Amino acid sequence: MIAILKHGASDKQIENLCTWFGNRGLSVHLSKGESHTILGLIGDTTRIDTDLLMGLDIIESVKRVSEPYKSANRKFHPEDTIVDVGGVKIGGGNFQFIAGPCSVETHEQICEVAGRVKTAGAGMLRGGAFKPRTSPYSFQGLQGEGIRLLEEAKAKTGLPIVTEVMDIHQLEYFDNVDVIQVGARNMQNFELLKELGKMSKPILLKRGMASTLQELLMSAEYIMAGGNEQVILCERGIRTFETATRNTLDLSCVPLLHEMTHLPVVVDPSHATGIAKLVKPMALAAAACGADGIMIEVHNDPKNALCDGAQSLTPDEFDDVVSCVNAIREVITK
Repeated sequence: MIAILKHGASDKQIENLCTWFGNRGLSVHLSKGESHTILGLIGDTTRIDTDLLMGLDIIESVKRVSEPYKSANRKFHPEDTIVDVGGVKIGGGNFQFIAGPCSVETHEQICEVAGRVKTAGAGMLRGGAFKPRTSPYSFQGLQGEGIRLLEEAKAKTGLPIVTEVMDIHQLEYFDNVDVIQVGARNMQNFELLKELGKMSKPILLKRGMASTLQELLMSAEYIMAGGNEQVILCERGIRTFETATRNTLDLSCVPLLHEMTHLPVVVDPSHATGIAKLVKPMALAAAACGADGIMIEVHNDPKNALCDGAQSLTPDEFDDVVSCVNAIREVITK
């Protein structure tokens, strides 16, 4: 349920109303926009008499929300959420490139790539330290050492770092990580999501490979229900019958998600396609359909990469993608 307040409602009136709702076992999500203040009510609202609410002087209208996700719902929060990552903003018109290697391999590799992607225009550095791999014989990442190398690259470039957590017990390594990524395989790891909800740092939540948009938003809801509202959604391709690409990039989800939620939406064309030559056209398409950012794998020597070299761009190729994406964005934001 949402209660839309009349223009001019005082802070004291709002406080008293929130207290009244709280005494009835409801959590209140307060959203102040330019023209309206909205109270999103979370909990068992069946006991609330809408006629009684409509009789209050400060309430303009009351609406029941049928969708199961509440905090992530745009009806609760009409204004776009802007996630601030150490001064680097994403969402609400703020666009970011998130770039770096699939896996952190060496000090030289991660620092060279970090410097190049920053020069090209990336706002955040991605790199895997803990790697979920389909085969147990594949490179599993440098783990704690990988986090340390990411921190060194951050110290050299100033780029905030984005890296994936696979298990609750790994969180002890993530104190200095700026954005914690939840991979597609962990999108419905609800115990992990609950733990991330207790934290005060941004979470990049990837869509599961066979998940609906509502399931993605319900996973975001797990994080937000714990008090952490700094969630960035990521479309990284879904599994279909098509085998020509690694996954099928569902770009229709970007405008749909912007209607459904106030959270920023980024696109990962690298994992979606699995083919380096497809990354650029899909990145351009992602920008054209309104994505808030693009996440791209960049490696200084893709042919010898320990992980996902086939989908990784060289730094020079990334330079070209950034230039072309920025040209697209100039057109669509006029």
